[in-house]
Amino acid sequence: MATSEETVLSEPDNTGFEVFCGLDVGKSVHHACALDRTGKRLHDKPLPNDEAALTEVFTRLAAHGRTLVVVDQPASIGALAVAVARSLGIEVAYLPGLAMRRIADLHPGQSKTDARDAHVIADAARTMPHTLRRVSTDDETLAELSVLAGYDDDLAAQSTRLTNRLRDALLHVHPALERLLGPRMDRGGVLDLLAAAPTPQALRDLGEAGIAATMRPRSPRLATTLPAMILAALDTQTVVVPGTAAFGRVIAGVAAQLREVRVERDSLAAELEDLLEAHPLAGVLTSMPGLGFRTALKILTIVGDGAAFPTAGHLAAYAGLAPVTRRSGSSIKGETRSQRGNHALKSALFLSAFASLADPVSRAYYDRKRAAGKRHNAALICLARRRTDVIYAMLRDRRPYAPPSVPTLPPVAAAA
Repeated sequence: MATSEETVLSEPDNTGFEVFCGLDVGKSVHHACALDRTGKRLHDKPLPNDEAALTEVFTRLAAHGRTLVVVDQPASIGALAVAVARSLGIEVAYLPGLAMRRIADLHPGQSKTDARDAHVIADAARTMPHTLRRVSTDDETLAELSVLAGYDDDLAAQSTRLTNRLRDALLHVHPALERLLGPRMDRGGVLDLLAAAPTPQALRDLGEAGIAATMRPRSPRLATTLPAMILAALDTQTVVVPGTAAFGRVIAGVAAQLREVRVERDSLAAELEDLLEAHPLAGVLTSMPGLGFRTALKILTIVGDGAAFPTAGHLAAYAGLAPVTRRSGSSIKGETRSQRGNHALKSALFLSAFASLADPVSRAYYDRKRAAGKRHNAALICLARRRTDVIYAMLRDRRPYAPPSVPTLPPVAAAA
């Protein structure tokens, strides 16, 4: 994942290093292989993943000259090694997994060991600096955003799972009730009601006034209309489905869990919004039509400032929005939609393109693609690809969105 902490390590920057330390990171033990400029091994041993051991090895290597530490994972299990190296004033880069696998194929032998991987990383840093990504000084705001955005994704997935489980349980007990309440699971009052009265009989016992009182604290407007509709739905079924009591236990528990997840996600959203506003590129992204808070957050945590991508085309290819050319001799020609790329980024760009259809400029481009014979999704993909060029330029120049100027037509000459 490319972020603003990662930029391509240019070859001229590599000329000043005397030591290249490749680190194949592990949960408890890394393997460190250090080479000098001629390829001579200065160190090749397992390295415990603790501060004292990391400090001792990095300090000893730094005595040979300017050192570059290269990891294969800059976050998670590699985070401590990165932090220790930075604290010692040592520069850090990382080798992306795909590049590492391709480079490993160039080395003799087919073994897959930590020692070999560490040597591949160190040798790539020494001889192929263009394959590296620099991990520069921490952008604390972006680091916090990345962590909390990941937590938000977890909560969103948990919310979807619990919602599906709750609707399935309701469907088993009372299909008419599920049809009524299922689409309203995002309302706090509905979850409060199901947690308090999870069976048809419990809802009947509450009555219209009790249902309204239970819902009112968190869904005051819905509490005025939904109670009567619930009782009407209950009247359509007189048969009690076997296992209703057990399903009631499930419904109450799942509704309470879903309520907690929703409350936590709402609280997290407010925190994320405050953090996002503190980032200098947040206002740049949200100035574009169709780019809201969550979409801008997703793009920012994946792409960062875009410095890891030489051109807008590289960014589009990374997102899987660039068409793939298929050609074989003279018989097979054409372009197809890419099935690769970063799916989270592609989804964010696609959704933002859909949201931008309210903007006249985006709508006009979309309509032209539809008029050319493209279906809805294909036209949206084209729009997302076009908007990627604009987003890339906005991030590169750090300038907010400016709608294209409409050329003014010369005045029509008066009829003679």
